[in-house]
Amino acid sequence: MQVAEHDTADGVAKELGGFLERRREQIAQRWADAPLFRTVFTVSRDEAVEACKAVVDALADVARSGRLEDVQAPGFAAVRDQLGRMAASRTQAGFSSSQIAGEVAGLREPTLTLLRAEFEDSSSEHLEACLLALTVLMGTLRLVVMETSVSAGEELIARQQLQLLEVATPVIKLWEGIVAVPLIGTLDSARSQVVMESLLEAIVDQRARYAILDITGVPTVDSLVAQHLMKTVAAARLMGAECIVSGIRPAIAQTIVHLGIDLGTIITRAGLADALAYALTEQGIVVSQGPAQGGSPR
Repeated sequence: MQVAEHDTADGVAKELGGFLERRREQIAQRWADAPLFRTVFTVSRDEAVEACKAVVDALADVARSGRLEDVQAPGFAAVRDQLGRMAASRTQAGFSSSQIAGEVAGLREPTLTLLRAEFEDSSSEHLEACLLALTVLMGTLRLVVMETSVSAGEELIARQQLQLLEVATPVIKLWEGIVAVPLIGTLDSARSQVVMESLLEAIVDQRARYAILDITGVPTVDSLVAQHLMKTVAAARLMGAECIVSGIRPAIAQTIVHLGIDLGTIITRAGLADALAYALTEQGIVVSQGPAQGGSPR
């Protein structure tokens, strides 16, 4: 009995695949006007229709394989990238995964209408079996799109986080051969990597001999932060630049001492101005303090 039921289900799935293949053009034409496709493919309706056809072909392949509930069915591989791009486009437009899934669910009704017309002369049991198979298949498509939309959302967040890190860690040219990175906020591993990469690129581009890491805006310095700083200093030295760490406040100095962190090999200065004066002096540029405002030179 179980074998017979399996064969029946497999037969219905194959029959569904045949229906999707025969009605490919009609389904694609109806889907092309659905929000999911219409708002993504805005250049021409023909472009939306072709995208719809590709998805229908994928569903037909999945149905013929009998793997109606398998999101990893080979048939979906052909359109997974396309579905991912569509989901990403909707995500960037501000739609949530549930809203995108709702748009996918909207593709089911026009397809059901065509299926009912196709099998109107069949027995009610056979029609119900075909409708159920299509419902299951469309539900799987919905899961595939939700999966890709979540992935697209995660990739978008990751890109935005990286962009924020890059914006938050600018490399500034202070003088010929001198660059500086003013650090503000927590210095974690991800941000430290961005700082190092940005600084090394600036050293090469500017042919800098001195690089200043100003930590005035870093709230706390622990052993991990110190380790990141030392790695950045070592990398800069390998590129031929001397690093100066500035902005070491009394509280941070005490913390470094209490933690037993050895910064003896690193040049440190209290403030950015002191670090710049040191770098200028090392390059043979005389730095002198001008007269006080309102005073007269002597």
